[in-house]
Amino acid sequence: MQTPYRKLGKYAKQTPDPFLSKDKIVEIERKLARLKKTQPQAAAEVSRLAELGDFSENVEYQLAKGRLRSIINTILKLENQLRNAVLIEPEKGAGRVSVGNTVRVSVGGIDKMYQILGSAETNPQKGIISHNSPIGSALIGHQIGDIVSIDIAGKHVEYKILKIE
Repeated sequence: MQTPYRKLGKYAKQTPDPFLSKDKIVEIERKLARLKKTQPQAAAEVSRLAELGDFSENVEYQLAKGRLRSIINTILKLENQLRNAVLIEPEKGAGRVSVGNTVRVSVGGIDKMYQILGSAETNPQKGIISHNSPIGSALIGHQIGDIVSIDIAGKHVEYKILKIE
């Protein structure tokens, strides 16, 4: 039986956003160190289970091999992410919104705070948005007092920039 060929979706080959804050880089380095510690143990487990013989019926071996493969793939992904990382250093006192800044805006009389970071660190509930998001990309380059108009989900919303930190 032949498996059907499926074309990859448009999100399958996206490169990760290289913009990372210092905290995120430290977090990735810690995770990488933890995975590198577990890799020898996982490899030893695969070797031990390989000695039991018949690979086709050795479920424990197949699971251990899958765990090891997952650890190695994650290590490679994290190393690549660190290699291509661009450290976010907010420009203090520049007067214009840039990646890394925290921006206080007024939307319909309600004040909101947004920190603009890379895509890997977004958390809209905490006010951390991506520089690629509609709001983040619209705010970048503007200064205090500017009114930025954005169309979000069919609504026209105006953001007035009150403060840049």
